[in-house]
Amino acid sequence: MSNPIYEYDLTILEQHLDTFGHVNNAVYLTLYEEARWDFITKNGLGLKQILESKIGPVLLDLNLTFKSELNNREKITIVSQARPEMRNKYVMVLDQKILKESGKVASTLTLSVGLMDLNLRKLISPTPEWLHALGLEEFREP
Repeated sequence: MSNPIYEYDLTILEQHLDTFGHVNNAVYLTLYEEARWDFITKNGLGLKQILESKIGPVLLDLNLTFKSELNNREKITIVSQARPEMRNKYVMVLDQKILKESGKVASTLTLSVGLMDLNLRKLISPTPEWLHALGLEEFREP
């Protein structure tokens, strides 16, 4: 079973900083989202496809931890990986973490993600296209 790890490199910029000179807590969520859009777009499920199909990912809950502050002009890598097992027939789990250039973990994020039919406004089971975008050709239901 395929279960790739996706990496997204970036540099912390002045716009990411708060008055304390480190990355603000809400900005972490923006950076993580940027990394998610990067890999699902590269895997064929970008905004264009979502708008055309009217089916797209939604976040249902998250657990965000902060382990080490991020500072201006620091190079980081966001590592993302979907778990191959489902929470239920509609909900998948995605793990992400931010690594500092030294390899030290700065933050971790665990997300519950569903796939929403935007016309019906309800969750649906993962489609083959969605599984492919996550790198999961197969998954295990609970």
